[in-house]
This record gives sequence, structure tokens and C-alpha cells, in this order.
Amino acid sequence: MARYEFKLPDLGEGVAEGEIVTWLIAPGDVVREDQPMVEVMTDKATVTISAPKSGSIVETRGAVGEVVRVHSVLVVFELDGAVAASAATAPSAPSGARGAPAKADGPAATAVGDIREDLPGMSLSRARNPAPAPAAAAPAASTYFNAKPLATPATRKLARDLAIDLSRVPPTGPAGRVSRDDVRGAVPVAGARAPAPSPVAAPAAAREPIAIAPARPSAGRAPGTLPLEERTPLKGMRKRIFENMARSKHTAAHFTFVEECDVTELKALQAKLAAPAAALGAKLSFLPFIVKAVVAALKKHPSLNAAFDESTQEIVTRRTYNIGIAASTDAGLVVPVVKDADQRSLVDLAVEIARLGADAKAGRVKLEDLQGGTFTITSLGKQGGLFATPIINFPEVAVLGVHQMKQKPVVRDGAIVIGDVMLLSLSFDHRLIDGHVGAAFAYEVIAYLEHPERLLLELA
Repeated sequence: MARYEFKLPDLGEGVAEGEIVTWLIAPGDVVREDQPMVEVMTDKATVTISAPKSGSIVETRGAVGEVVRVHSVLVVFELDGAVAASAATAPSAPSGARGAPAKADGPAATAVGDIREDLPGMSLSRARNPAPAPAAAAPAASTYFNAKPLATPATRKLARDLAIDLSRVPPTGPAGRVSRDDVRGAVPVAGARAPAPSPVAAPAAAREPIAIAPARPSAGRAPGTLPLEERTPLKGMRKRIFENMARSKHTAAHFTFVEECDVTELKALQAKLAAPAAALGAKLSFLPFIVKAVVAALKKHPSLNAAFDESTQEIVTRRTYNIGIAASTDAGLVVPVVKDADQRSLVDLAVEIARLGADAKAGRVKLEDLQGGTFTITSLGKQGGLFATPIINFPEVAVLGVHQMKQKPVVRDGAIVIGDVMLLSLSFDHRLIDGHVGAAFAYEVIAYLEHPERLLLELA
């Protein structure tokens, strides 16, 4: 027998640590090579890390919710047979040794296995347990028990909302996962669980326990109803969003500039090009035009296509135009990046934006699609409201908020007519961007959107 220490591998550019979201194995388990072991959350995405070798699990290091550093020991294996012999030939420091040369740790640190890059809510392609029998043959909810149920974060949230113990819900999803339908189907038998101090307190075996304030007796509240207060630990993607938003707000000196934009001509051009774009396989929305307008304005105001390197105290002006498009998902707000937007046609932009948006919502966006942004656009579409003050996507220096398009009276050639108007709100880092520079950039974007034929002349 030989022991093998598997270390948390590099998780992407600039990522130094990750938070453990879910362990899919436990000490004593026998795992095969490429079997999913743990989900780790970074500030970019969640990655599923698989076993680099087959063997028995001796030790897992780090509890759910704990942050671990890259290249720190994550799992200790016990190998046997040919696997142990091959592992023994790899140079590595003895377990617990200190001061060993850095290169001696190479094989363990780079034995990544299969890293699946995904957002919370993505289905794992494999699971530790084999798929169960069909639902009709599944054991009754009162007798079924799985100490480590597989389920997406969205399904777990639904279970918490309905006070369902996931460990007692028979799974019918792929690879033995509990689906939303499984949780909804368990509602009628939820009362079959053993009594607990709180009507919905999570049992000790639950994967994600929630601290819930006990409900005080009240003549007006029926027994078994939900308590008046629920407490949920801050972790996973929401914790990353929490930290990034706070860092941006507390670091950058935000100021926001808001102005109207008459997009009547843009609306007409979009309608005219929609059919030809559809023939090329693209659904042409207003967003590709907005991306093109932003890129054209950034070329005239390069200080907006920049970032501030806090470690070196340097302003880094980029000559690539990678435009982040904020997307809302079940796990929270993420920003997939359209790479080299200046080199793409309107149709190409439409296809890429659609791909990134679909991947984000389905939870399969890749880590590389979340990196390298130089400027961000955020829009709530029909829910865009009048205007808002968007938060800068740190370490960028500016962000554009696009709001709801409405018909309003506008003055054209001295006459009042009905036009299609929307507000644009741009937030800038006032430490680096002066007010008049930000305003000039905003009016440049507006000019391109109000006269979109300029985009066709300059950027076709």
C-alpha cells in the first residue's frame, strides 16, 4: 500500500483559493479514476474536481464552506497494486515533510484528473453512487435514506423552502441526482420525518444544514407552519458575489452618469436586419449594436478600457476589447465575456452572446468564458426600470447599464413626436476617470446608438 496526496490544482488565471461547496466522497470510500470528488467554488465559477487515480480515500481536508489554497493537500489516497507502483516512481515529499523542494511536489499538484468547469446548478456527468431503480420501484420516503444526496443548488433551495429533507427523497434524476420534481413529489409525505426541535430544522445528516430560529408558540399559528425567521449561511456563488461587490464598492470611487438615448432609428434598423440575420442563424437583438457602440467609443476613449493593478499601483490600458455581458442565473449574477468584440460582425456577436447566455443559465459556462473582460454591460431588459447605478466589475474602471426602452415625446426638427427612448447609466471609477471624460464617453456611445448607420460605416 502507498499513500498519495492530491493537491488542489490551479483553477484558472489569478485564482489562488477556492471554497469547498460539496464533498462527493468520504474517508473509507473506494473511488475510480476520473470519479467526481468535490465541487470547489472560485470567484469565477464552480469546478468539479475528479480523482486523478483509483484508490481508497484515507482523508479529506477542508469542511464544506471552508476556503482552501491552491496547491494545498485536498485528498489523501491509499493506492495498491500497479497504481501504487507507478505513483512511487513520481518524486514527492514524504507526508508531513517540511522544506522539501518545490519541484518535488509537481506530480501531486498537477494530477488534476478531470476538472469540469460549471456554475452551481450544473449536472455532474458522473456520480459516486450508481443510478437508483426507477421511481416506481424506489423505497418509500419514510424508509429511504442517503447521507450524501446529489442535487443542484437550485434543488437544494427548493427543498429548504418546502422543508424537505433531501437525504430522504428517492432520486430519479440522471446519475442518482435528486430533481426538483422529486422534491415536489415528496411534499405530501414531509410529515413522515422524525420530529425535531423546530418544525423544519434540518436533520444532522442533511448536506446543507440551515440554522432556523425556533418558532415561538402562538395561538394564531397552526402547528407545523414555517417559522417567522430563517437563517441561511452565506457561501458558494452568493458569497463570491457578496465579496466582489463589496470590494468594488469599497475600493473604486463610484460616480454615475445618466442620459437619455433616442433609439428610434436603431429600432428600425434592428427590425430591418432581423430577418437576414435569422437566415444566418442569429437572433439579432439590440445588444450586438450596443456592444459595437461601446467598442467604437472605447477606441476613442481608451482610458475607459482599462484596469487598475492594486499590487503594482499601475493603470493597465488594454488594447483588446473583451466585453462582459452580465447574466442572471439561479446561482446569482455572472459575467460571461465576449472575446475580441471589435473583430466580430453583428451576426457573430449575436450568436456568441446567445451562446454565453444559454451556457450561463444552464450552468455549463466555462471558466475561460468568465475571464479577461475589459468593460462590462449590464441590462435587465424589460425589467430595466427608469435607471440604476450599476456597480463596476472590479478591477475594470467603468460599466454601462442599459434600461427599459419606452415610447416618449421627443423633439425632432422643432416638432414634438413620439420616439423610442431609453436611459443609459454609466458608472466610472472617479479615482481614474474624470467627470468630463466619462460624460464624453457616454455621449459617444449615445451618438452611435442614435445614428446606427455610423456603426455600419465604421465597423462593418
